[in-house]
Amino acid sequence: MVRSGRGQGLVIQIHLGILDNRSGAYPCNYGAMSGANSLLSGIVNDQHSVKALQTRRRQYRWAGTLLLAQGILMEGLVFVGLIVLLAIGVPQEVISERADVFALPYLQENLYLMMAMSGIFAALRILGAIGLLRNRLWGLGLSLINCVVTLTLMIFLLPAGIADGVLSGTALVLMLFARLGRDAEGQPRLLT
Repeated sequence: MVRSGRGQGLVIQIHLGILDNRSGAYPCNYGAMSGANSLLSGIVNDQHSVKALQTRRRQYRWAGTLLLAQGILMEGLVFVGLIVLLAIGVPQEVISERADVFALPYLQENLYLMMAMSGIFAALRILGAIGLLRNRLWGLGLSLINCVVTLTLMIFLLPAGIADGVLSGTALVLMLFARLGRDAEGQPRLLT
């Protein structure tokens, strides 16, 4: 008995000269053997497509995990820090004087606003990562937008933007490889 992938619906049994599939039973003579060979070659192609699907799924999982870690650790914790600083009554000027977070003076002067914006990015990035990990198309779309926006803004957020760029860039490449890299047979997709 040969089975192809979970949920693929193709089960072929070869037993004592009878080839049986879900569409009916065929006697195993010379004419049916060519049909059996084409079915068996279909199984090989089906196994390639299952392997390509598993690779694509693994790439999406890695990208989702990177985006989730980035959203929680790099952006979510900054927003939690803002809430703590506001709760204990620390003025923004004290933080701006003692911490050089951004190279641009405008961003450095508005540090609390940047920390609040980080919370918005965290929520969107975590939501997109969860959608991606749950194999939802909207999660892919939201994550692609998040990565592109992050890569665009990282220039202005130096030096902290370098880590954002590395994580978002890696996740973007993984998502693009998963979506556009290979076809159902496992062959690379070409432009022409």
